[in-house]
Amino acid sequence: FLKPTLWASDSESSVVFLQINIRVTTMDAELQFSINPNTTGQQLYEEVVGMVGLREVWYFGLLYTDTKGFHTWLKFNKKVTAQDIKKESPIQFRFRAKFYPEDVAEELIQDITQKLFFMQVKEAILTDEVYCPPESAVLLASYAVQAKFGDFDKETHRNGYLAQEHLLPKRVLDQHKLSKEQWEQRVQTWHEEHRDAMLEYLKISQDLEMYGVNFFEIKNRKGTELWLGVDALGLNIYEKEDRLTPKIGFPWSEIRNVSFSDKKFSIKPIDKKAPDFVFYAPRIRMNKRILALSMGNHELYMRRRKPDSIEVQQMKTKAKEERLQKQLERAQLENEKRKREAMEREKEQMEREKKDLMLRLYEFEETTKKAERDLQEQLERAACLEEERRRVEMDAARLEAERQAALLAKEELARQAEIQLESHERLAAELAEYTAKIALLEEAKRTQEEEAENWQSREDLLKTREELHMVMAAPAAPPSSDSSHSSHSDHEENEENNSYSAELHQQDIHDHRQEEDRITEAEKNKRIKEQLMSLSEELAQTRDDTRKTQNDLLHTENVRAGRDKYKTLRQIRMGNTKQRVDEFEAL
Repeated sequence: FLKPTLWASDSESSVVFLQINIRVTTMDAELQFSINPNTTGQQLYEEVVGMVGLREVWYFGLLYTDTKGFHTWLKFNKKVTAQDIKKESPIQFRFRAKFYPEDVAEELIQDITQKLFFMQVKEAILTDEVYCPPESAVLLASYAVQAKFGDFDKETHRNGYLAQEHLLPKRVLDQHKLSKEQWEQRVQTWHEEHRDAMLEYLKISQDLEMYGVNFFEIKNRKGTELWLGVDALGLNIYEKEDRLTPKIGFPWSEIRNVSFSDKKFSIKPIDKKAPDFVFYAPRIRMNKRILALSMGNHELYMRRRKPDSIEVQQMKTKAKEERLQKQLERAQLENEKRKREAMEREKEQMEREKKDLMLRLYEFEETTKKAERDLQEQLERAACLEEERRRVEMDAARLEAERQAALLAKEELARQAEIQLESHERLAAELAEYTAKIALLEEAKRTQEEEAENWQSREDLLKTREELHMVMAAPAAPPSSDSSHSSHSDHEENEENNSYSAELHQQDIHDHRQEEDRITEAEKNKRIKEQLMSLSEELAQTRDDTRKTQNDLLHTENVRAGRDKYKTLRQIRMGNTKQRVDEFEAL
């Protein structure tokens, strides 16, 4: 894995230095560079944290896969080339958190530190390396979305913006009868409420039972298979089938010495009356890792219970100033956003009022036009009726004249009848003819008289015409409107040794069991508690109980019994050290 690189000197001679290609993968980036063969693990680590911009270096380390396929932490006190690293180019390392804080809100100072922890914890939850109940998984997913996309904005975050996101563990998806869109809608609902996403995500995550715990398979003297959990607070013992609920706990403040010899690991308590706490690991390599994690976690446990160093105080002051500035900038942005939204709402209101006014004006114009059309029709009908009336009157006068003429003719014929008796038959016929004609004329007259009477009922039409003329003559009224570490401690053991012992000092610490007084974020935060309860009730309606895992069943039982991470911690530390060691041996 050594890559020769030629460097020219001024004396025209050349010297060949062997350069080693390195690739370091962080949670969100990849770093590639070269080192020389004499570079130590400490020097390599310092170069990496310098590139990342990290000052809280005591939490992290470099992981690599050794020649036997095991994941191993790089030792800082040895050369990189002297460690059991696979011969490849470039050499692959993963930059990961090795130790976890007890309280993320109090201990994580830099934003970059929060971000690195956030991404690593999120990956552990999504891959089910750390068990997370469904309701917490949905709430955490919404914080993860807020961390990536920022505060919810309905204009930017339209339907489907979560379609390509890995939101939830596969276990949770399989256990509930919800479509991908329905899951996205639930996550979006909570996204709309969130702020300060990464820190809030970690505050909820740190209450998960498996958060920050390194598990190792061990056996007690009886040969019972158990789990050893190493975390920031101490050593805990778990039954083989339950990694959620520890049965026995030993805080770091009770431990004086940790050592191993081959596969046997021994822990000496502070209480000299208590026997050594002994267990057996399947491989020496595992005991070496347990020892390194124990020493590192113990050192951080002690540091937290002492006054902050000047460096840490300076870091906290700077971080506080930076966050205050960010809060001010954020408040300004929020204020500008509210003003913009208010202006947009006002503009929309004015547009609605304008449209309403235009609609009312249009309706008024249409009403006026219809009235004009109706008036014109009435005038035309009145003119027609007037013409018809005159025609009927003329017909009536003509018929009256004809009737009078017929009467005169009848009288004349009568007289002639008296005079001319000899033409009686001819005159009688003519008389009959005129009589019939008179009858017809009489009938026509009666008809005309009836029609004339009908004209009387039509006088209202003339009045209507006059009223319409008056309406048209009046001015139109307008429509009304209301618009208005320091570096890492080098506690790594000699690779050739199969035994090692380390003293864990306890002096100068304050309130060494303070972690037992902690409560979960849900108990401290009423809003989060209500959100989790709401999600739990909602998801219960779609859950397929036949697909529950062992961890689901264990979690349900813990909830039913009223247990949580910190109540369990207090319970497993009850009694003196000797009682708990005896309890471990009896498992």
